[in-house]
Amino acid sequence: MLELLAPAGSPEAVTAAVQCGANAVYLGYGDFNARRNAKNFSPEEFAAAVSYCHVRGVKVYLTLNTLVTDRELPEAARLAAEASDLGADAVLVQDLGVLRVLRRAAPDLPVHGSTQLTVHNLDGVKFCADEGMERVVLSRELSRDQIAYICAHSPIEIEVFAHGALCMCYSGQCFFSSVLGGRSGNRGLCAQPCRLAYGWNGRADGYPLSLKDMSLAGHLRELKKMGVACLKLEGRMKRPEYVAVVTSIFARALREGREPTAEEMDQLTAAFSRQGFTDGFFTGEKGPAMFGVREAAAEPKELFQRARAEYGREHPLVGVKLYAMVHPGEPVQVGAEDGAGRVATAAGPVPEAARSRPLTAEQVEEQLAKTGGTPYRCEAARALVEPGLSLPLSALNALRRQVLEDLSAQRAAPPARRRGEYHPGFRYESPKTPPILTMSVRRAEQVTRELLALSPALVYVPLEELTAHPELVDLAGEVPLGAILPRIAWDREMDEVRAGLERVRALGVSDALVGNLGMIAPAREAGLTLRGDFGLEIYNTQAVKELRHLGFASATASFELKLAQIRDISKAVDIEMIVYGRLPLMITESCLIKNRSGRCGCGNVNLLTDRKGEQFPVVKAWGCRNEILNGKKLFLADKRADWRRLGLWGARLMFTTENPRECVQVAERYLDRSRWAPTQFTRGLYYRDVE
Repeated sequence: MLELLAPAGSPEAVTAAVQCGANAVYLGYGDFNARRNAKNFSPEEFAAAVSYCHVRGVKVYLTLNTLVTDRELPEAARLAAEASDLGADAVLVQDLGVLRVLRRAAPDLPVHGSTQLTVHNLDGVKFCADEGMERVVLSRELSRDQIAYICAHSPIEIEVFAHGALCMCYSGQCFFSSVLGGRSGNRGLCAQPCRLAYGWNGRADGYPLSLKDMSLAGHLRELKKMGVACLKLEGRMKRPEYVAVVTSIFARALREGREPTAEEMDQLTAAFSRQGFTDGFFTGEKGPAMFGVREAAAEPKELFQRARAEYGREHPLVGVKLYAMVHPGEPVQVGAEDGAGRVATAAGPVPEAARSRPLTAEQVEEQLAKTGGTPYRCEAARALVEPGLSLPLSALNALRRQVLEDLSAQRAAPPARRRGEYHPGFRYESPKTPPILTMSVRRAEQVTRELLALSPALVYVPLEELTAHPELVDLAGEVPLGAILPRIAWDREMDEVRAGLERVRALGVSDALVGNLGMIAPAREAGLTLRGDFGLEIYNTQAVKELRHLGFASATASFELKLAQIRDISKAVDIEMIVYGRLPLMITESCLIKNRSGRCGCGNVNLLTDRKGEQFPVVKAWGCRNEILNGKKLFLADKRADWRRLGLWGARLMFTTENPRECVQVAERYLDRSRWAPTQFTRGLYYRDVE
């Protein structure tokens, strides 16, 4: 069965989702979820929600899908263990450190990979399976053929978003909100800067980052045929009436094996839209038509009123069979059985001899079937009644209520699960020597003899640049080169990735900078040393230890961490920190440049302008994607004393838009051979708190 998963940002939204046909709900409990501004749930509300859902045959998934600091890990472990004890059916995670903690604190709680993991190819799915996950949510940017390919070969369940808001950036890779405003989407507090005005040529006169909401209504039968296990509806920040409208429309369509009607699509639009919906990623029809903004509109009072009425009454969601035996001289027996084989029984009074009209089996079965006002619908009622007996119908009603209440208690009972304790474990010592200087470039031309003469310890070059310019290996001489692997590469691009890895390995390149889970297996197969890039979002000690377990030699600390937090991370593998460069803000499947001009123009300087006049370079990423870079460069050369005492293995200069001469200038400054400094710069997030 294709599961319909609905959002629940409040207890009322739980009721709305369940009564309107959801098979499962996802909700936040505590502060470690990607919608921290939703109401979320207290312990008592969470326990009540799980009980309410389980009685009605609906699963509950806990969202624990944010990055967590070392200091927060004990509380995250406690919340997960508590949720497991209360009967949560699964937990969604983003942080590899949280995943590692869950194995100890709640070993029997099933784990699903959040879309925040940026899983978008089969190797990423297989990684999640190897890590013990039972399901993974794919990136929303994938096309139908890529989803179908993954479903056909996946060892675990696949979940896809079917309706709701689209992020401009691949989920889990957006740093726009944190770098500009200190509110991290990876910490559940995205300020949605993508919904604001931007433009080109110095004018913020449009909305090139504001995608319409996705809707795959119209493709439901196709998704089911592909083998998708779960369709997810977005909207934990939205009101219960919205949840009710969207859930009921999708639930009816799935139940009846059809697509939503034109009238139902109008209702979806009235409930919430940004100038309509888009299925452009799914169909591969990308372009300006995918973009839209939220326009002022009157609340659809009548639609929402009907929605409230719909979820304000109890729907008979659970089929049961009811039985009764009425024998002379014995207490009447009534039983109820659900589809899972749970049985509840109760005994009532001893029937008397009938004086006038004896009780019949038909009368008993009719009373048993009166389950209105409960979560149950009678699928069958059977009574064995000896002739000539009498029994008050009120006694049968009381017994029916009793067995259904007993059955509810059984259905609500949490499963028996093990509970462990979180222990930080062994602490690895930090290196005592100063960090080596590493560099990364975007273009082969940035690697010059002058730069190499400064003796960087390691230079990372994009895989496609290395394959196009094999002469770089000879030019580098004794300076080792590493291949930067794409953060995004669909399965149809993976043959090219693997061929490139084989080629650079043959050239003598020995290191791979990995920024996505789906790149671990290809790099390992090519025999390259694994080094973790910022895209893996290493935020705590347990994530570092997980990379050590996976065979990584080094990892890049998240640039959303403060210096003190980087210092406190146990260095189970060598830790690298970005100390210079334009920090990446977004990586997008939509090409902003082509949307603007109708043609490719990656070779030109493309500057996106915001309302304050700040300009953000837009550059090409692997596969004709875009990367939006920060307008100001991170500069920490004059703060050398601060980052040199963090116990780092490496300090990286990230060269993006710099010309070759500028690269040399920056490197000389960081080697304390000049006093150069950019005219405008930022300290990043290393000195300020990130929410």
